Amino acid sequence: MAYSPLLIKAAAGRTIVDVTPERAGWTYTGFRAIRLAAGEAEPLDTGHRELCVVVLRGQIDLRIEGRMYSALGTRDSVFEDQAPAAVYVPAGRHLELRATRDAEIALCSAPSDTRERLVRVLDPAAMKRSTRGKGSNQRHICDILPHTDPTAAHLLVVEVVTPAGHSSSYPPHKHDQHIEGQETQLEETYYHRLDPAQGFAFQRVYTDDRSLDEAIVIENHDTVMVPRGYHPVVAPHGYDLYYLNVMAGPQRNWVFKNDPRHEWLLKA
Repeated sequence: MAYSPLLIKAAAGRTIVDVTPERAGWTYTGFRAIRLAAGEAEPLDTGHRELCVVVLRGQIDLRIEGRMYSALGTRDSVFEDQAPAAVYVPAGRHLELRATRDAEIALCSAPSDTRERLVRVLDPAAMKRSTRGKGSNQRHICDILPHTDPTAAHLLVVEVVTPAGHSSSYPPHKHDQHIEGQETQLEETYYHRLDPAQGFAFQRVYTDDRSLDEAIVIENHDTVMVPRGYHPVVAPHGYDLYYLNVMAGPQRNWVFKNDPRHEWLLKA
């Protein structure tokens, strides 16, 4: 079967997906999702990149150059009504993740800068949670590392739950060029989960001139890369959809432009 070049199908091993800037053909955003069984460990070096570790489900201990951050994570599913455990790790750090029970972990990265930055545990209780849209366009947001938080240099991380039968990232919007006060340039990945797991969803990525126009079928654990263009998502009846967004670009600010042909929906 021929898949969209923007779709990365989930793998069955420890690494579910690994999106590097080189693989994506862009400059900033990196994303990796891994599974660790209880007792398994994963060593990492951040190098020249900053990192946000998000415990999607399960629980881990995180050791960063001798300092231990214990029992991170309380969720058994990304669909639970609570924010995730997350830790921001600056460039130039060595760390080890060790699962204390079976875990699924997102490793979100972007280039760092020259400013001295500190390790920071992102308190789930302090993460802004909100509901956007109305009717069948309603979805639930958790801002893990938003642009209003000065912790990071380039990285933004947010998760969204879209109820079955609803649309999301809708009306279609984009953020692929810098126009002061109107739009910022951000590369983005969507890491998708479905409940029940055998479900599927749809995502379209398209530009105004249709030089890019991909309609993508998403299954559980799949990742969609959004280099440019509008990128709406639809969850079919019967299947709730979760996605983790990782964004990064030259300016750490999320300002988007709606597709003007569909902006009328905001007034309907």
